[in-house]
Amino acid sequence: MTARATRRMSLRARATALGTLAFAVLLGVGAVLLVTTLEDRLTDAADEVARARVAELLDLAASGDLPATLRTGDNGVAQVVGPGGEVLAASANITGRPAVADLPAGADPATATFEAPDDAETETYRFWYAAAPSPEGEVTAYVGDSLESVGEASAALRGALWIGVPLAVAVLGAVIWLLLGRALGRLDRIRAEVDRITEESLDARVSGDGVDDEVGRLAATMNAMLARLDASARRQRDLVADVSHDLQSPLAAQRLAIELALARPDAADVERLGADLLASTADMERLVGDLLVLASVDAGVAHQPALLDLDALVLEEAARARVGASVVVDTTGVSAAPAYADPADVRRIVRNLLTNAITHAATRVAVTVAVEDGWARLDVADDGPGIPAEHRERVFDRFHRMDASRRPGGGSGLGLAIARGLAERGGGRLDLLDPPAPAGGAHLRLLLPAAPA
Repeated sequence: MTARATRRMSLRARATALGTLAFAVLLGVGAVLLVTTLEDRLTDAADEVARARVAELLDLAASGDLPATLRTGDNGVAQVVGPGGEVLAASANITGRPAVADLPAGADPATATFEAPDDAETETYRFWYAAAPSPEGEVTAYVGDSLESVGEASAALRGALWIGVPLAVAVLGAVIWLLLGRALGRLDRIRAEVDRITEESLDARVSGDGVDDEVGRLAATMNAMLARLDASARRQRDLVADVSHDLQSPLAAQRLAIELALARPDAADVERLGADLLASTADMERLVGDLLVLASVDAGVAHQPALLDLDALVLEEAARARVGASVVVDTTGVSAAPAYADPADVRRIVRNLLTNAITHAATRVAVTVAVEDGWARLDVADDGPGIPAEHRERVFDRFHRMDASRRPGGGSGLGLAIARGLAERGGGRLDLLDPPAPAGGAHLRLLLPAAPA
């Protein structure tokens, strides 16, 4: 069978053919070994009987009790030959015949294969012979068993195997075909169901049959993958909707301001119009910048970690955050803490955490920096309304909205998502602690490696 023809065969046909071929080879080897073993065992058994009979005849000859007619099996011959080649005793089927052989014999039995008469026929025998002294002189005893009996037994076994082995191979091939058809039929059903799922129907799932095997687990895995794809598609749709919503407001404000200025150019306040347009443009620019940062995190853009003083960076950002803030930013808990991370990423994380805390704090934001178990730790806690329990698991989701009292990240709803993504890219983590801060607000903790791995 050519390789091209093999590729055209179905998986079921290939697996059945290979399994049947392997079983046929094993059965063939086993049949050959069985026939060979049978022949060896029959020959060994006949040899053992013949050697014992040779020793018995020599003992009878030595004691002078050798009968004229010797007993043998149905397929055997026996003969005792005197020193001059005369036949002293023989089995009934060769009585009156000359000596079957004239071989030099010793006390130890030897073996040879040659032809000898059997009544009116001549057959091939496997003889055992030995010599020993007797009252008539040294005599030689010959005891042989026809090889025809061994051949007949092995031929009968081979005939049975010629029928049984192909039959067993055919039965096994049919069983393999049926079992594979059942298993692959389940796989084909899963394939067909998945093939019918489109981008608009990602909420569909593969129907399982309740069997906990490889195919059943494959169906469960496919359903889990479809659930992830569905969730990802929903997030993408939500992202598009949220970005569109957040861009729509500044664009609408800009359009309205421009239309009013064009409608009444003499009454237009150019400075105010410019300020309004710049403010709207800044909002859009900030949103686009946040999206670009998230895109770089998702794309796995390489960062450039370096040793930095986390405490110095936090103090700089806290001083910047205090400008125009209506709450107290307490940095008395900041102590020396080296970190190994990308300085630009860390600065963005700290700035987002402080902006988020100041936006929602009532009166105070507490900032703590320390080293703990090989990690540089930054804690930012505010005394604001806190994060409701139903939102705690999703507070780091992109564009996740809560009520008007608290929106993560300030303006775009991406601040905490960006902070966590940058932290994880640098080998650290950002968590919302539970229970919340003692003052009742939110408590966020950033961990960064204190040294290179």
